[in-house]
Amino acid sequence: MTTIVQPALDGSVPPPKIPAARRKAADYESWIAEVRPAFEEAAATGQIFTTFQIVDEHDLPEPPDPAHHWGRLMTLLKDDGFLQTAGWACSGRPTAHHSGVRTWRGTRAARQGRAT
Repeated sequence: MTTIVQPALDGSVPPPKIPAARRKAADYESWIAEVRPAFEEAAATGQIFTTFQIVDEHDLPEPPDPAHHWGRLMTLLKDDGFLQTAGWACSGRPTAHHSGVRTWRGTRAARQGRAT
């Protein structure tokens, strides 16, 4: 697919903008290191949230394998005592077409800063 770029009035061509949703981490480990703190911070608030809400709020990159890595991250956070399931909601992700997604809430340990 060819993208047409409109030159500026002075004739210069602006550099392409890469939206956050298209920015992709190079490897799984660096992606985890970048996104995990945002989810731990969300867990500490005790508020109910969806994965996409945190991704959108913090402008987080996509993982190398989006179909599997988002779920794996949430499972890791749950296993580490940061999150518990809170129910279901309609996804706010534009490409999800309002599909049902799991909602999360920080555990008591996460809210008290005791989760590891």
